[in-house]
Amino acid sequence: MHINTPADMAFPADHRCLATKSRLSPWLAPLIYAIGEKLILPTYFRKIEIIGQENIPREGPVVLAPTHQARWDALLVGLMGKRAGRYLRFMVTADECLGIQGWFIRRLGGFPVHVRKPSVKTLRHGVQLLKDKEMLVIYPEGDIYKDGIHPLKPGLARIALRAECSKPNLNVKIVPISLEYSERDPKWRSAVKARIGKPMSVARYKTGSIKVQSRQLTADLQSKLHDLAEMA
Repeated sequence: MHINTPADMAFPADHRCLATKSRLSPWLAPLIYAIGEKLILPTYFRKIEIIGQENIPREGPVVLAPTHQARWDALLVGLMGKRAGRYLRFMVTADECLGIQGWFIRRLGGFPVHVRKPSVKTLRHGVQLLKDKEMLVIYPEGDIYKDGIHPLKPGLARIALRAECSKPNLNVKIVPISLEYSERDPKWRSAVKARIGKPMSVARYKTGSIKVQSRQLTADLQSKLHDLAEMA
């Protein structure tokens, strides 16, 4: 399928990308989600507190936008998705989609992106997932940071806006999520707290220049993530 890209929504190509399609294994996904929820997470962490679970929509196109501090983030966000009755599609860095880890990631809905030079195919795939009303996970900072929230990358807003503009009444939502560990590097029996913000409606940003609105959406998301992180 070819999608025309307006000049102010152009994405740089990167022919080094791995296969961009994501899929969910009908047997592996339920198994891993169950093991993560019942065994891995409660065994490793002494306390897991999730505030605002009700803010995750149970249907429709959704982008979960969590802060990224540790490798545990994916399992924790997956737990939130499972509690909402949904499986997730993850946009992950290309390096994480190699080897045996990559084999699992690709069968659990993950697909690779080169953060510095995201390919057109990867971003189109993200758009298509939202058009198909899937729940997509994008770490808006683009990498793991342990010293606070860093400036957000523009890709999340571009994908969400492009999807919203491509189909009438799609109603894409972005859900900001702040993850906070009791240890800088989560250790055995440490604690974790997740604060889930209210969904942001992408349709509010459709009016005017897409380039300008993408910047505004990114800025508003950053502000909401900061607000969540600063809550007592």
